[in-house]
Amino acid sequence: MRHFAIVGVLIALLTPAVYYGISASNVMPIQASLQALPVDWMWNMDAAAMAFLFCLIMVPLVYSLAVFRRRKGDLEDADHIEGNTKLEVTWTIIPLLVVSAFAYLGAYTLGETRIVAPDALEIRVTGLQWDWRFEYPQGFSSNELHLPVNQQVVLRMESLDVIHSFWVPEFRIKQDVLPGRVTEYRITPIRVGEYKVRCAEMCGTSHSYMERPVIVSSMADYDAWVSDQAAAAAALLAQGGPESGKALVSQNGCLACHSPDGTLLTGPTWRGLFGSTVELSDGTTTVADEAYLRASIVDPGSQTVLGFPPGIMPQYSLTEAQVTDIVSYLLTLK
Repeated sequence: MRHFAIVGVLIALLTPAVYYGISASNVMPIQASLQALPVDWMWNMDAAAMAFLFCLIMVPLVYSLAVFRRRKGDLEDADHIEGNTKLEVTWTIIPLLVVSAFAYLGAYTLGETRIVAPDALEIRVTGLQWDWRFEYPQGFSSNELHLPVNQQVVLRMESLDVIHSFWVPEFRIKQDVLPGRVTEYRITPIRVGEYKVRCAEMCGTSHSYMERPVIVSSMADYDAWVSDQAAAAAALLAQGGPESGKALVSQNGCLACHSPDGTLLTGPTWRGLFGSTVELSDGTTTVADEAYLRASIVDPGSQTVLGFPPGIMPQYSLTEAQVTDIVSYLLTLK
């Protein structure tokens, strides 16, 4: 019994120390959302369990290596032990109960992160290779996600191509963004500041660059920003022409793949495109006139440029006027 008592005391002393070491490592970023609170509570429970299990395994192991090691000159066989039914039943039943308890706590925590607020704001999120687009109910879109503090926001998310995953580490929770299906992400920011949304699902060659700013501000600042953006979008739409087209390609994430200055990204550059001869993947060539540009926007799968994979460019829901504005902008990039 003396050895059991010593091991028990060592486990009791070392478990808090290991837990403190885990907590002091600051593996979790700051808590910037209401949903982060139950998630971090669950993480602390897991960390305490990990610390205890680590000590429960390592302390007897190290103690046995030190105390019960074979002595020099000792050539006798060790005692043969057949087993202990009571011990085996115990270490089966107790872990089963503990795992069941943690399963319940995990389900409870998940429920806490998905509580629905009736006054939640709604923003539409579109993921695409390799960018994010955010559409606001006031009739404009942006490459930045703006959120008011202390107000629940529900993000209705969909992918235009492959599976992505919406993740802001300071918010803790993440959600897959799927093609052909709208998924829901509820968040209540509690800390004003600037963060980043990242894609947490390997989605292609530029996956690591799929980041956009997330800006949490006061409700007054958020309302002012929304008002300014809505007014600017309305003015551009009324103005039409190249400036409107420039804003549209920025808002719709086109610059993630196409550059206006000749830089080669994952899609053809727009610099000098108009009037040039384009080689297509089917072996034919065509002239990049206005009809070609319009067809490439409206039906991007109809013609694939040689050297670029087919089916990458998503099909956008654009009005005829918006397509005309984008084409007029592309004509200026000579």
